[in-house]
Amino acid sequence: MFRQQARCVRIIKPLVGARGPSPSCVLRRTYAEHHFPGNKAESLEHSQIFKISQAIQQDHDELKDYYNRIVKSKDPDEQRRFQNAFIWELARHSIAEELVVYPTLEKAVSDGTQRADHDRAEHQKVKEQLYEFQKLNPGDEKFLPTLEGLFQDLKHHIKQEEEEDLLKLEDALGLTQSKELCQKFEKTKWFTPTRSHPSAPDKPPFETVVGLMTAPIDKIRDLFTKFPDYEAIKPYGGKSP
Repeated sequence: MFRQQARCVRIIKPLVGARGPSPSCVLRRTYAEHHFPGNKAESLEHSQIFKISQAIQQDHDELKDYYNRIVKSKDPDEQRRFQNAFIWELARHSIAEELVVYPTLEKAVSDGTQRADHDRAEHQKVKEQLYEFQKLNPGDEKFLPTLEGLFQDLKHHIKQEEEEDLLKLEDALGLTQSKELCQKFEKTKWFTPTRSHPSAPDKPPFETVVGLMTAPIDKIRDLFTKFPDYEAIKPYGGKSP
């Protein structure tokens, strides 16, 4: 079980009076709390909340870190734990982008609809690969090749998103709206599925409905899933916001 203080990893300074999970919460429920406490977006001063580009880029950094830990490790148990973390983070991140970020991109940027549709198409390809990867075990012959193929496509998507889409979106939104969008993005991740479901819709409102139906099942599975021990390693590759 995580120690209670582990959930403050993205906090810039300690919160006063913020509610945390009850002591009876198991590791798999506090794993989400560790990544981004739900209280953060509501309780921190306005100037301390991430811009949307910062939040998305930090998710990307986490995914890169998990990938590197999997391919470099020779320990099947460690590989399994980071495989689960990779799946968990990528599934939530992708759906939250589709529900919150891409609709805003469509409205705020002149060619936003074309960009959002292109991003959704890339997401679909990654979701299909992630679906295959989440069925594999570290000892399987296809385990690393499947991950490496998935990550090559993901890297291409990340590069375009960070160097083009997010820059245009930040310019169109301004600081205040960007921080507000970040709050919505992080809160949405709390209600999204934590596994890949490539046959699900990729636009609201249908994606929202399907997500609300499948997320509880995924979260029950999380209770019995092995995740990395963050008391033994530095989260986010040793980086802090």
